[in-house]
Amino acid sequence: MTVRIRPHHLLCVLTYVGKGYSPAFTASFDAIAARLAGGEPAVIVSGPDDICAPLLGADDAHCHRASVLERDRHAARDVGALLACAVGEGTRLVFDAGLLARLRAAFAGSAIRRACAGCEWRNLCTDIAAGGYRGARLAGE
Repeated sequence: MTVRIRPHHLLCVLTYVGKGYSPAFTASFDAIAARLAGGEPAVIVSGPDDICAPLLGADDAHCHRASVLERDRHAARDVGALLACAVGEGTRLVFDAGLLARLRAAFAGSAIRRACAGCEWRNLCTDIAAGGYRGARLAGE
């Protein structure tokens, strides 16, 4: 099996510490983080993904907004540049220790954070990165 993930969520999983939009969202994200930590591959999708799923029934779901799609474009470009490969629909990644270390170093150094502009979670993620990703659910060991 694979985890369906949109490009900007490649960044969100780096700092996810169990906080979210609702208890259902958090429970779902916990399960996804565990799957990724267990070596299950992620496949890049266009639009809402497995992380978005608990939000899609809400009247105010932001998953289809232009700002979110722009975040996806920035994240795909930045992560692709870091990894020296195209990151787009169908790209498969495994969050092993090496990939996680590269992504987290680039995230902490702001090299792949253009997608975070305007995100309500930006400050929390900045603090988590500055703290060495302590408490992050996706472990790289």
